[in-house]
Amino acid sequence: MPGGLEVADIFRHDGPAWRAAHKGHLSRDQLKVMGAIETCRTAALGGHAECCGDCGHQRVAYNSCRNRHCPKCQAAARVQWLADRQAELLPVPYFHVVFTVPQAIGEIAFQNKAVVYNILFSAAARTLRTIAADPRHLGAEIGVVAVLHSWGQALTHHPHLHCVIPGGGLAPDGTRWVACRPGFFLPVRVLSRLFRRLFLERLRDAFDAGHLKFFAERAHLAEPAAFTRLIRPLAKRDWVVYAKRPFGGPEQVLAYLGRYTHRVAITNSRLTAFENHRVTFRWKDYRHDDPRRLMTLEAGEFMRRFLLHVLPPGFHRIRHYGFLANGHRADRLALCRRLLQVQPEPATVTVDGDAEPADRQPKTDRFLLCPCCGGQMLSLGPIPRQPRKSTPLDTS
Repeated sequence: MPGGLEVADIFRHDGPAWRAAHKGHLSRDQLKVMGAIETCRTAALGGHAECCGDCGHQRVAYNSCRNRHCPKCQAAARVQWLADRQAELLPVPYFHVVFTVPQAIGEIAFQNKAVVYNILFSAAARTLRTIAADPRHLGAEIGVVAVLHSWGQALTHHPHLHCVIPGGGLAPDGTRWVACRPGFFLPVRVLSRLFRRLFLERLRDAFDAGHLKFFAERAHLAEPAAFTRLIRPLAKRDWVVYAKRPFGGPEQVLAYLGRYTHRVAITNSRLTAFENHRVTFRWKDYRHDDPRRLMTLEAGEFMRRFLLHVLPPGFHRIRHYGFLANGHRADRLALCRRLLQVQPEPATVTVDGDAEPADRQPKTDRFLLCPCCGGQMLSLGPIPRQPRKSTPLDTS
């Protein structure tokens, strides 16, 4: 296919029949995501005609859907977000901690996304801040950037939280910077046990308050005894809290954040084939020495798995805590820099490998450059929205 295979191609080709076969079983939000992805950068959303001011090349540019689940609509938001984060980086090591919940919790989260995902954020953040504030470990207020992922490599439902944390924090009296030990942040075994306790306490509170709902094969969990039987063994199991090796420097921090923050369940670049209503994509199976694998799913199963990861409306999947919390971030970062005796670096973002100051970047998207000569594409006027047309993909 010109431009490569996309999730949108699968949705357009097999989506209508699959939606009809599962009528009443898809949420309004899932249907909205499917519709947005199918119409993204097509005549259905309208657009404008462009002409190169240098060579006269003309083309039509259709509007984006701007849905946060669309694989094609994350680049601009990611660039701006990274520019903001780069301005906040401190000259200290950064650590990466991952919080994962057991499969039984994932099953509860499947029908209670907003409630359980919020518990995941609050329990992980409280765990990190509590252990870090303990003088036996660090004795400081830390800052945390937390990013929710709900998927595994095979698109199954696997909620977990990625946390990026500066290696140190502010002393309780705010008079000095407390650095962590070289190459070591906080003990993961201690983090795991406190995270488990806090999470289960909050989950039980949510159940007692009637905030958890259960349907279909999980309807029996609405009974207190059945719910207790499910979660009681979890208090005795080890929960996975994984601390990865510290980042090598600010560039690695930004590169990581750029890959992980504005991501969807699967990118178009991982798709390799769509034939006979079957989708093949690349994935990594870390149980093997060579984790690179190809997986083939029926198109309907592929769409089902993709839609498992549609977030509740208005849900924030990137959150900040500690001295990076939104309410006082600027003041607390200024204090950190004074204590570290450093000046803030000019914010830059990287576009195609070239860094340039954020305040000097053109307001227009780089895709407005002429593909023939590199000149500036000038708008010739708007194109109104067009009725959607069926554009079957040749899968022969």
